[in-house]
Amino acid sequence: MTAAGNGPTILITGASSGIGAELARVYAARGAHLLLLARRRELLDGLAAELRERGATVSVYEADVTREGDVARAVADLEAHGGRLDLVFANAGFGVAGAIQNLALTDYRRQFETNVFGLLRTIYETLESLRAARGRLVLVGSVAGHVAAPNASAYAASKFAVRGLSEAVRGDLATLGIKVTLVSPGFVDSDIRRTDNRGVVHRGVPDPVPAWLRVPTDLAVREIVRGVDAGRAEIVVTGHGKAIVFFARHFPRLMRWFLLRAYRGRPEPRAN
Repeated sequence: MTAAGNGPTILITGASSGIGAELARVYAARGAHLLLLARRRELLDGLAAELRERGATVSVYEADVTREGDVARAVADLEAHGGRLDLVFANAGFGVAGAIQNLALTDYRRQFETNVFGLLRTIYETLESLRAARGRLVLVGSVAGHVAAPNASAYAASKFAVRGLSEAVRGDLATLGIKVTLVSPGFVDSDIRRTDNRGVVHRGVPDPVPAWLRVPTDLAVREIVRGVDAGRAEIVVTGHGKAIVFFARHFPRLMRWFLLRAYRGRPEPRAN
């Protein structure tokens, strides 16, 4: 690792694909020093090579947010070279699918270990560096943290937890000079729906969400970055995501009726 230059230093978990990788591209173009963390090292290395060709300063770490110390190792490396974190994206996550009667407690534990406790590990292991820089923490939740659909109880419960956590820690961390933003995406192009219940990505599997409903990753990330620049407390991404959150907040009974009708008779996602 080289010491950070004049640009901000940004750490992104789940950076190997989807929103995380596109965030890296956008901030690299702005001259940021990037710390990219993910489980799939080969994808990280490919992304880093792409960004370095454009002149970016990039450090990559094979890391799993379910392991203690993986994020801390990257932070320690940064600090050893005189750097500190200005911005952290706690982006790593996946979705467990299936009706509750077809899931086990182990499925829920696996879901929470990544989406909730992994996010908490990221907070704890970057906290002092963010405090020193009076930086910003971005927690990536989901529209599923506002609306719970059938066959998604594990995922929705984890993202409701992320939303609640963001509301609470915003006040806690304000006393340390750290700002907090919650990102709640709708359907964005990514590998999340190609990831099975054990967190294994199957890249050749078609996305079950139709193309007309998915938002391209670059457009979604552009909206996220604008919201972070503006210091917003929550960024709901995609037009359909905004509509869903609006109806969930103001017309909850109508939203429940709609979801029950929409999912009635639909085949349950395959639990892997």
